Amino acid sequence: MPQRTLRFRIRQDGRVEESVTGVLGESCQVLTEKLEAALGSVEVNHQTADAFRVNQEENQSISTELN
Repeated sequence: MPQRTLRFRIRQDGRVEESVTGVLGESCQVLTEKLEAALGSVEVNHQTADAFRVNQEENQSISTELN
């Protein structure tokens, strides 16, 4: 299992930048949803290539259901 990392950078003007690595697909949004709600409104959301990757286990379960 890859290492999952959440990093927060607090700028001088009070804005918070969040970056997540090691989380695939929509799991990232689920993981950070409550944190973002507690911090305030989200102004910008940039998805990385990992957001579009499918976890191997998810891929296998979908294949099994189709057969």
